[in-house]
Amino acid sequence: MKILLINGSPKGTKSNTYRLSKAFIDGIGDVSPTEIEEATVKEMDLKSCLGCFGCWKSGNGTCVVKDDMQSVLDKMLWADVTVWSFGLYFFNVPGKMKMLIDRQLPLSMPFMVSDSETGGHPSRYDMSGKRNIVISTCGFFTAKGNYESVNAMFDHFLGKGNYETLYCPQGELFRVPELHAKTDEYLGVVRKAGAEYIQAGITAETREKLETPLFPRDVFEKMADASWGIEQNAAAENGTAVRSSEGFSFTRQMAALYNKASYTGRDKVLEMDYTDVGERFQIVMKKDGYEVLRENFMPFTTKIETPLTVWRDIAAGKISGAEAMAKKMYRVAGDFDMMLHWNNYFGDGDKPAVSADTSKTKEKGTNMLLMLLPWIALWVGVSIHSRIGSLVTIGICGLLQLLFARNRRTFYDGFSSAAAIGFSLTALLLPESVHLLLPVSYLVFGLMWCVSCFCKIPLTAWYSMNDYNGESAMQNPLFVRTNRILTLAWGVLYVLTAVWTYFLMGSEIASYIALINNIVPIVMGIFTKWFQGWYPAHFASK
Repeated sequence: MKILLINGSPKGTKSNTYRLSKAFIDGIGDVSPTEIEEATVKEMDLKSCLGCFGCWKSGNGTCVVKDDMQSVLDKMLWADVTVWSFGLYFFNVPGKMKMLIDRQLPLSMPFMVSDSETGGHPSRYDMSGKRNIVISTCGFFTAKGNYESVNAMFDHFLGKGNYETLYCPQGELFRVPELHAKTDEYLGVVRKAGAEYIQAGITAETREKLETPLFPRDVFEKMADASWGIEQNAAAENGTAVRSSEGFSFTRQMAALYNKASYTGRDKVLEMDYTDVGERFQIVMKKDGYEVLRENFMPFTTKIETPLTVWRDIAAGKISGAEAMAKKMYRVAGDFDMMLHWNNYFGDGDKPAVSADTSKTKEKGTNMLLMLLPWIALWVGVSIHSRIGSLVTIGICGLLQLLFARNRRTFYDGFSSAAAIGFSLTALLLPESVHLLLPVSYLVFGLMWCVSCFCKIPLTAWYSMNDYNGESAMQNPLFVRTNRILTLAWGVLYVLTAVWTYFLMGSEIASYIALINNIVPIVMGIFTKWFQGWYPAHFASK
């Protein structure tokens, strides 16, 4: 597949539209071998059409102007697909690209076409089978209503319905590093569109995603206004606007991402203290919107003390917020819940993200109860009746395997079932060993937790990750550290449980062992819940 990319942007390869065009062509390459030629209009020697009609009068279509246009015409005749790439400049193509379009006259013959409603000229060459796609970004919240003059022009020289279009609104967002996750998702859809285009055409589903704005209108326009770094309502008498500080502009853009669906019933105040530039601002998050304060501050709910450079790097994805916190590059005071659920406050929250691959299903979550059930059945059942309890435990372990069709299995799930079955078989074959079986099972259970502390991911992390963005939480050093401490605490608890169970079984309070061994984990569970909230906040405040 021979592809000609005509890059009409004055920004050259730094163009936002160029990124979309390259993604589209990459999509074509995913399903078909490609040869690619690029014509970067910015770098070409192009002169205006003289209107002399010398190319027609000569009879051979040779232009009298000697510049780089002839090479462009040759590439148009060579290409199977021509990609017209440009940003919307005052509701049409950039000026130098319009010069290139004007200079296509040698491709036509001078004779009039009688079967056209508006008139026209026949092609000098056989252009049948050649395909064209127009790719453009604009700085408006929507592409609708902004491309009429572009469509009218391409309708005339390519033929109405003879070309495809891919118009992306909010195109300026592609230059914002802090939004790379969102824009990268869109580029994935564009790449998929390229693959579909060259096969059977862009599907309705993909086209709907392409036409869906990256952000709602109010969010986009607030971000766009803030991005210019000037005061919107503070222009001097001569029309010169007052510059905003870098910190204030950045905070306004961040505030524009506030998700009103995260409102919990009371206003929250996020204070940003940029320690390297000596600036401090507050984002007041309300039920119906937000307000950015730079004076008359309110008591904060959460305060982040950070160099502005660090927070920009976090927003741009150069370093994760969790990693930066683990390296003590910033600190947090107040309510730490906002940090744990940051994407709910300044993102899409529970809204589904645009995805290039709709075939992916939601990943199965882990379930700690499935790991604990074999042990609980063993301890309770064998304590009541060794034979019946052992059979019940084996039966429960068998039934649990059916539940893993809906839940993700971990190593600890499999080990727990195998260990519980092993202890149950021992109780059936050697009933006299029951007095040792329970302490030993507690010991094995505790050692399982303790040993996992030396693994890259401790045991509890595999189950608590469900509440912290799934497996991506494993990349959070603070999350792993918190779970490593908790895993060790639980492991030590059950090792000690094995010890006191062994010594108490022959004592006068043997009948209370089951009660003790059930109360202690409840207390430990309360501690765990508290520690999961306290430790990250304590660490972040340092």
